[in-house]
Amino acid sequence: MYSLGNRIAWLQGPGANCAKTNPVAPRPWHLVLLGPPGVGKGTQAEKIVAEFGACHLSTGDVFRHAARNSGGTAPSPAMATALAAMKRGELVSDATVVELVRERADCLSCQYGFLLDGFPRTIDQARALDGILGNVKRKLDAAVNYFAPETLIIERLSGRRVCKQCRAGYHVANKPPRQAGRCDACGGELIQRDDDKPEAIRTRLHAYAATCNPVLEYYRKQGLLREIDASGDPDSVFAQTRAIIQKLV
Repeated sequence: MYSLGNRIAWLQGPGANCAKTNPVAPRPWHLVLLGPPGVGKGTQAEKIVAEFGACHLSTGDVFRHAARNSGGTAPSPAMATALAAMKRGELVSDATVVELVRERADCLSCQYGFLLDGFPRTIDQARALDGILGNVKRKLDAAVNYFAPETLIIERLSGRRVCKQCRAGYHVANKPPRQAGRCDACGGELIQRDDDKPEAIRTRLHAYAATCNPVLEYYRKQGLLREIDASGDPDSVFAQTRAIIQKLV
């Protein structure tokens, strides 16, 4: 059984170092996790990490960490550009996202391997990732695409709640707190994020759909694409994930 580790270098960027105390898996995996928001990539990443070992590198986590700590250490130029775009309600440009990943290239060559989540989202990002991996002498084992009906994804995401204080996550149906509306860990108020409301979810899903097909085709042509129906419960989805990874050995 492996654990996630602290991912400090990934979250903070240039100059930061992780505490590398976890056991190293015999076989480091290098996977891209694809799929729309809410399809369950994060849950599957946790299960992959626990069974096979690897570091879950989510670009969403990078942005959330930077937004929460915007008053601390001065951000890199790329992160400053990203935060400014987010504050204006705009999408972060391909060039900026690529630069943020490039700043963290050492994470892609780490002895633990990686599960890259949230990147690439466009064909330009996919091509840029190939260049970054080539520079650190690594290559992908597979690009795993999770898919599910839009109605199911909206149901899943709209049920999410997060602690206002410690940011712990819950779900009204799948992971309810012991006391309704209160965090089990710190007692803080549980809230629904604005981007987990149905209309916002539909907007995010449509934005993803507008760019995903070229990325899927890019990895399909390279023989790297693996597809998984994520409509079932997390354990049944992971059974499919496990089978795919084992076939890659």
